[in-house]
Amino acid sequence: MSLFDLSGKSAIITGSSRGIGKAIAEQFAAAGAKVTISSRKPGPCQEVAAALNEKHGDGTAIAIPANISSKEELQRMVDATNEAFGKVDIVVCNAASNPYYGPMEGISDDAFEKILSNNIISNHWLVQMCVPQMRERKEGSIIIVSSIGGLRASPVIGAYNISKAADFQLVRNLSAEYGPDNVRVNAIAPGLIKTDFARALWENPKTLERATSTTPLRRIGEPVEIAGAAVYLASDAGSFMTGQMMVVDGGQTVV
Repeated sequence: MSLFDLSGKSAIITGSSRGIGKAIAEQFAAAGAKVTISSRKPGPCQEVAAALNEKHGDGTAIAIPANISSKEELQRMVDATNEAFGKVDIVVCNAASNPYYGPMEGISDDAFEKILSNNIISNHWLVQMCVPQMRERKEGSIIIVSSIGGLRASPVIGAYNISKAADFQLVRNLSAEYGPDNVRVNAIAPGLIKTDFARALWENPKTLERATSTTPLRRIGEPVEIAGAAVYLASDAGSFMTGQMMVVDGGQTVV
């Protein structure tokens, strides 16, 4: 069997109605996994799940809308996944918030708190809900989609970068706690990817030029290019990798 085979696995992917999360769900399903599609709005979730079921067979995907800011909604999503698929083998914490674009001196307390809560605490909640069964089975993979922003400063997305740096440490801590039970915890740190979430960065010609002119590959990434890293981390191919941050950025951070 392929090292990248996910047959018999069940995965929850937050923020999977579009962008990176959707691409991860598509590639997980292609590798044989059952997937839970989740974001805030029911309609887009149902559309993605329906497309996956049509392509890979009924029962491949379920749509469970959930707002990551609600612990109750996250728990309902986990419960529904357990009911539909019998277990949770893989968790991808992909959903995130960035309601503010500008210097740190201008951010409101509410916006700062929302960023930290949605991008760090909600990940912790979802892991707490899923990891007990993984530890009991002595197998599981947790993936947090962070950002290269966690490695650098920014005059316009500083709070977001702070939250993403915290995710790196969350991964390291949880990997140390769960490693003895063969539950792996890793992060993916994408560079600039062509998603709606990052539209403010790549749609601005000056920002795009600044981002790509010094990037070795001279372009921004596509969501599917992050999905490949997620398949690696979720599958047997990544079975000896934990506590790590996988940078997928076209080389942006090396120059």
